[in-house]
Amino acid sequence: MKLVRYGPSGREQPGLIDAKGVLRSLRGVVADISPDVYAPKGQRALRKLDPESLPMVRGNPRLGVPFVGISKYIAIGLNYRDHAAEAGQALPSEPIVFNKWTTCISGPFDPIERPPHSTRMDWEVELGVVIGREARYASVADALGHVAGYCTLHDVSERQFQFERGSQWDKSKGLDGFGPVGPWLVTADEVPDPQNLNLHLDVNGQRMQTGNTRDMIFSVAQIVSYLSHFMTLRPGDLIATGTPSGVGLGRKPPRFLQAGDAVELEVEGLGMQRQTIVPSRDKVASDAGQLILPTERR
Repeated sequence: MKLVRYGPSGREQPGLIDAKGVLRSLRGVVADISPDVYAPKGQRALRKLDPESLPMVRGNPRLGVPFVGISKYIAIGLNYRDHAAEAGQALPSEPIVFNKWTTCISGPFDPIERPPHSTRMDWEVELGVVIGREARYASVADALGHVAGYCTLHDVSERQFQFERGSQWDKSKGLDGFGPVGPWLVTADEVPDPQNLNLHLDVNGQRMQTGNTRDMIFSVAQIVSYLSHFMTLRPGDLIATGTPSGVGLGRKPPRFLQAGDAVELEVEGLGMQRQTIVPSRDKVASDAGQLILPTERR
């Protein structure tokens, strides 16, 4: 199944995409695409429906984040061999884990505001993993049984904040709009092998990234198992699994996103995203985000 949420931001309605690519309404069937819906029991109930019996959604409504219930957005860094090489980094011996704040999450076609203090805004196409059943100390063999489904992700990054502001990746990854999700939550039964999916990203029509999930250093199963040994993974938790080579930072010379740029990205079978980069509506003081060290206080 391809589960979606459609409509204006904050007023999205539940739906699904049928076998012919038609958007169907799930209003009156479920209240929202929430953890109880994409949990195993909820998926079994939806599979009993005849999608063509559901009302067609007319027009071309906005598609929002395709599910709710995201309590944690966890990401894995340097998880493709070619991306580690372009970054000049050794292959990690364990997954590199960081967070994307849930306030960064946005719809797959929503514009992305370039932060007013951004100078090196970068792109990353990624496979997203959605947890459907609680996982604690899960084995690698059992890990995929905890996955509800998969989605396309755009892990937008601000490289100056990542490398020149204390080397804390979290604050470079979680700015508002830096986490487009969707357009669909594709249930796991439609993705028999998450380690053989093509993915790509274009900027202004120019191909920047091309890869396949078989080139991951740590597989989806390994990532889910690993994370479950350091935190409880709950239904709705979202995991970004890393990006292939071709990011702006790795180009010679480096290239970064500017207002007016258009980004298109896709993971095979999981749908395409498109965002336009727009100027920020906010203004910040010249010293915003700058710390006054204790020795400098008066």
